[in-house]
Amino acid sequence: MKLNVGISNRHIHLNNEDYQLLFGDIPLTKRNDLTQPGMYACNETVTIKGDKRSIDNVRVLGPNRSYTQVEVSKTDAYTLGVNPPVRNSGDLDGAYPITIIGPKGEITRNVCIIATRHIHVDESERIKHNLVGIEKVSVKIDGEKSGIIDNVYLKDSDKAYFELHLDTDDANGFLLKNGMEVEIII
Repeated sequence: MKLNVGISNRHIHLNNEDYQLLFGDIPLTKRNDLTQPGMYACNETVTIKGDKRSIDNVRVLGPNRSYTQVEVSKTDAYTLGVNPPVRNSGDLDGAYPITIIGPKGEITRNVCIIATRHIHVDESERIKHNLVGIEKVSVKIDGEKSGIIDNVYLKDSDKAYFELHLDTDDANGFLLKNGMEVEIII
């Protein structure tokens, strides 16, 4: 079964408390919608500071969540001088400490991860594609740098746009761009 690719650059999800510490009473402002229903990129950005260096203009994604999480690629981790674990979104067990700097303040939290490769899926897509009860799949990529990616998690949502999410390192390794098609193999 075919599905589109969505490529995630480094970004941050904030909880309400941390957002207020970083931005004060300024509300989130939407820059553009993302493919996942209800999610959007904000005009607001932060600087993330690791053990070696910092990266400016890291996009805040909205709406705010119940947890704060910084998602980076392995290349970003080398730049920052950090060693975050690969985790599913929201699983911050063993997450690496990172400093987040906003216009009104800064915080240091154990919230830095490299996100697992995952496919957003809702119940209707699971049924339609015979994926009920399956936790992980493999994905076949055609093209000049073809290959197979294993251990791609199925991430359940009430409403989801059926899409493979990869970080920039994975996407660049296969010469993938947003919207390209890949194929799930089980």
